[in-house]
Amino acid sequence: MTESSPEPTVLDAPPSMAALFAKAALTSRGRGGDLPGTRLARRGVSVDPADVADYARVCRFPLTDALPVTFPHVLTFPLQVALMADGSFPLALPGLVHVRNRVEQLRPIGRGEALDLEVWAERFARHRSGATVDLCASVSAGGAEVWRGRSTYLARGARPPEGAPDADVEVEVSEPGPGAITWRVPDDAGRRYAKVSGDVNPIHLSGLTAKAFGFKRAIAHGMWVKARALAALSGRLPDAVTVDVGFRKPLFLPSTVTLATAPRGSGWDVAVRNADAGTEHLIGTVRSG
Repeated sequence: MTESSPEPTVLDAPPSMAALFAKAALTSRGRGGDLPGTRLARRGVSVDPADVADYARVCRFPLTDALPVTFPHVLTFPLQVALMADGSFPLALPGLVHVRNRVEQLRPIGRGEALDLEVWAERFARHRSGATVDLCASVSAGGAEVWRGRSTYLARGARPPEGAPDADVEVEVSEPGPGAITWRVPDDAGRRYAKVSGDVNPIHLSGLTAKAFGFKRAIAHGMWVKARALAALSGRLPDAVTVDVGFRKPLFLPSTVTLATAPRGSGWDVAVRNADAGTEHLIGTVRSG
């Protein structure tokens, strides 16, 4: 946090995700303006080992003494949703599309460590289809940052403020070869991930609720796809790792997909594609440091 950053509002407990999504739906009209400078935080957060085990099982991570690389996103995401659900946030949460996610693990995080969480929004940018905004997160332990994340969301048809920069949504990746691993993604994958992550966005839960937001069927959570791809690399990830992915076409449920990985320098390039059509759902890079 820089000297010019406002002091965060510290919450005693994680906000209710279901209540936040309901609030966001009811207050979606009339949004506008610039990004608020609000920061939200929680201090001394203890992780329930049972929650980690449930998350690891759904995403196929092995259970170790360290948190899965993507698990801190689960801890910080409710605070980010609270920012987006607030009336001061310029974009309506319903309909936002997660188009890019970058996480940096500075070192492995032990399951028993007390964690400090802080989130904020920045970079309101111009996109050819509307506007994007970055929801940022920082996780610290013992006074030192150990993990950070950046999720870029697209609001189709939205207009950013005058002079806004161009959106930064492209992940530079060499084309991995054909997929070597095939997954059958069941129709309840969204509900299973929602249960362990708290992300109860209706577009992921059923065909009926997804259709209300313009999707023909329920779609998988992008962060589940990312986590599942990283789980396939378990045991080969460095202690300090950066994982940057772009979410391409929605992964409709149920589906059969392939995972391709290709060694690149100190890491890998990865791609998740539809097994029949070859449609890209996720592309990304996994790098040391």
